[in-house]
Amino acid sequence: MGITLSPIAVSKVKEIIQQQEPAPAGLRIGVVGGGCSGFSYSMLFESNSQDDMGMDKVFDFDGLKVYVDQASLLYLDNVQVDYIESLEGSGFKFSNPNVKSTCGCGSSFSV
Repeated sequence: MGITLSPIAVSKVKEIIQQQEPAPAGLRIGVVGGGCSGFSYSMLFESNSQDDMGMDKVFDFDGLKVYVDQASLLYLDNVQVDYIESLEGSGFKFSNPNVKSTCGCGSSFSV
């Protein structure tokens, strides 16, 4: 059970973290209610994790700590996060095998 970040995604997140002052402890990935299909992904920098209280699952990708709360972990099983650069723009892309449908913009999903 878990989430995977591609080497390109890890590199990009580390690059962004180095520009932050003070430097965050890591990256939090989660699932929140909302969007046209019911759920959407969230990514934000984390300064204070909840892993010491058993509330977060912590993944380590080449020194990058990724925090996922227990509720989000249920929706993020086997999810692959990549960083894509294209003519249409660049950004993080979630590939989630558990998704039953997505919206037209691709930023929300249902399971």
